[in-house]
Parts: sequence; C-alpha cells; structure tokens
Amino acid sequence: MGTARRRAPALTAVAAALWTAATLGSAAGAGSGDVVVNSLGMRMVLVPAGTFQMGSPAGEPLRQEEETPRRVTLTRPFRIAATEVTQVQWLALMPWNRSQHQGDDLPVTSVSWKDAREFCVKLSEREGAPYRLATEAEWEYACRAGAAEVVSRAERPAVAWYAENSGGMTHPVAGREPNAWGLFDMLGNVAEWTLDAYGPYPHAEEEQDPAGPAAGTTRVVRGGAWRSFPPAVRCAARIGTPSAHQLHHVGLRVVQEVQ
Repeated sequence: MGTARRRAPALTAVAAALWTAATLGSAAGAGSGDVVVNSLGMRMVLVPAGTFQMGSPAGEPLRQEEETPRRVTLTRPFRIAATEVTQVQWLALMPWNRSQHQGDDLPVTSVSWKDAREFCVKLSEREGAPYRLATEAEWEYACRAGAAEVVSRAERPAVAWYAENSGGMTHPVAGREPNAWGLFDMLGNVAEWTLDAYGPYPHAEEEQDPAGPAAGTTRVVRGGAWRSFPPAVRCAARIGTPSAHQLHHVGLRVVQEVQ
C-alpha cells in the first residue's frame, strides 16, 4: 500500500487545532509546505535539502563539549512525522505496548532501538515506502527548522514538556506549540531514538550527509523528555543510550525517504 492522502484518525481537539495552525503557518518555512498523511494518520512533512550549522557554539548556555559545531549539508529531501509515534499508531503494527503512561494520543515509550527499527520495517511494508529513524543530522536540521539560535528559557515552556512543567508524565502529542516547519515535540515530551551509533563528532569543519559511526551498541537519543532538566531540552543536546534499553522517557519519530 502506498502513501496516501486520506482521512486520518482524529487527534485531540487541541492537537487538531494546533496542527491546522502549524500547517497553514509553516508552508513557506519548510519549502513547499507539502504534507502527506499515511494509513496510520501520520502527517509526514516534507523537509527540503539544505545546509545548517550542526552542534552548538562555545557561548551557548548549558552546552556540552561534545557538541562540536560544523557546517552540514543534507543533499536529499526527506519527510519527517509531525509528531512522535503515538500508542495507537504503535499498536496498529506491534503486538505490545509497554509505555508507563497509557493513552492513544500519548507517545509510545519503553521501546528499544531494535523495537523502533522493527516498527519502521513493518511501516515500510504496510505503506510500500521506505520508513526509518532519522539520522542525527536530519533530526537536528528538522528540530532547528531554519533557526540558528537555541530555544531560550522563556520560550521552552511553550514548545516543550520537560521536568519543570510536565507533572512527571508524558502528554498527548501536539500539545505544545510546533516549530517553524510544523513539527511538534521535537523538544521534550519523550526523547527520540535516532539511526546513528553514538560517537564523537568528526574533526571537520564541513560534512555532507553524515551518518555517524558505522556500528555500535549505543545509539544517539535526541530532544530531551518530560523528565529532563533544561540542558537536555535543546536542539544540539545529544545522549548516548544502549540500544537494548527500554526507557520510560524514550520513544521515536519516523522519517520517510523521498524517492
């Protein structure tokens, strides 16, 4: 079954309203503003090829030394889901749900990197199109949505659920404001597995389509979560996590390759 433009399962009223506003307001920012909806109701936003500054500059508040800045070019466009994978979407393909906090519109959690990859394989088979996790570079490019600056402490509560405002739990996807490209919860709510094995950034001022180390049992998690303190809720923040771990604060977001 190919990717289709069809009616998706309803989100919460708040999520639906925010989605409409984001779609109308972000078309110019993401290039074409092209969005397709697959059979699980995932809104897949087209992200154009482009160049950005990955990592963080020395003066960025709360930065870690490993966030070495470099100029990165992504030569191919891709589609990325506007929200994290929800539990109802997960259960459409997977036979179990270990999420600590249960609810259809809540992001699925307690999934290992292997579990996330298996979901992507099943989704690819269902849709007849290649789905996968984002590379670390794709994730940060989509998170920044054309902006170079870090999210300020004053802005963070509007866009993210984290330790200071989450109440110690996950929240329905799309409950905070989207970024300029119409993507929700890139920061906070749940942290997200990426495709890349964890390792230091290369000592290079420029890179093209980086994919991280060739192999490794530790993978990069991005975005921070409902339990995170501010240092982890930034576009450049990265954490190495054993790929077999199933953590209450880690979920996933999918990418569809553009053919």
